[in-house]
Amino acid sequence: MFTVKKLALSTLLTGSALFFPAFHAAAANVPQHVVKQQAGGYSVQVGDTIVTAFTDGSVPQDLHTLLRRTTAENTDALLAKNFQANPVEASINAFYIALPGHRILVDTGSGQLFGPGNGGRLIESLATQGIRPQDITDILITHAHSDHAGGLVKDGQRVFANAQVYVGKPDIDFFFNDENQKKSGYDQNYFDIAQKTLKPYLDAGKVTPFSGTEQLLPGISGTVHPGHTPGSAFYTLERQGEKITFVGDIIHVAAVQFPQPDVTIAYDEDQDGASRVRNAAFAEFVKNRALIAAPHLPFPGIGYVTRGEREGYAWVPVTYTNRDAK
Repeated sequence: MFTVKKLALSTLLTGSALFFPAFHAAAANVPQHVVKQQAGGYSVQVGDTIVTAFTDGSVPQDLHTLLRRTTAENTDALLAKNFQANPVEASINAFYIALPGHRILVDTGSGQLFGPGNGGRLIESLATQGIRPQDITDILITHAHSDHAGGLVKDGQRVFANAQVYVGKPDIDFFFNDENQKKSGYDQNYFDIAQKTLKPYLDAGKVTPFSGTEQLLPGISGTVHPGHTPGSAFYTLERQGEKITFVGDIIHVAAVQFPQPDVTIAYDEDQDGASRVRNAAFAEFVKNRALIAAPHLPFPGIGYVTRGEREGYAWVPVTYTNRDAK
């Protein structure tokens, strides 16, 4: 990801990485302006349930440094088709579900880990709708990377004191055994961050690990899809015959990885596995016309995957609505 000064700056990225790569000049014919937005959310209805995307902010990514199985020239050509240029701004989205007896977050953003001005806005966003950290009863962590689990803690303390945390058991097994760092060569910072963010909840008996596919909460199932990390998980909410699936880091860069889903990223612990999961999932989403929610697609990150006109796949954002329902 990014390189922050040691750990602080070394967590300043997105997707899940930890090093702040050197930036490359943006193409002169693609104006890029970073604007701080008002914190807030965007809601969709799934059956009888409202699902709200909340922004944790955004961060820049140097794709020339981060992407694998592509070239800088290929990446730049795909970005140009989408009126983008390297480095590309990446959203950090989290999602909120209100069910009877449960107030649920899917991921928690980056918290303090990326430093001031880079992510860490989830609590502010939740507050715009009157949601306090102590109101959250359950947290579904898609995987134990900094921009998904980082918001769990502040100054080493649990931010969501009343919440039970659900996470794929393979992530716990992998990141809490330092021998795995030596075997895999995966950067030590990933292990440090996973332990830093999850251990306070483990110590409090507030973590529920799961494997395979399990029903976790009323109408919500979790399924482990190893690749990006060993315990990366999808969560599916089903209400009154309608579904939405929260897909975690199956994709980081829409302009590149939809048309060319074989392209991977430095954050993937298993490059081959991440590519396989993405290709299989995209095909399944197209077949089922599935509504998905993704943390790094442009906010709110909710929409559909369709076949691309010339290659691969394409993204169709959910239709914007803003009026009283009849």
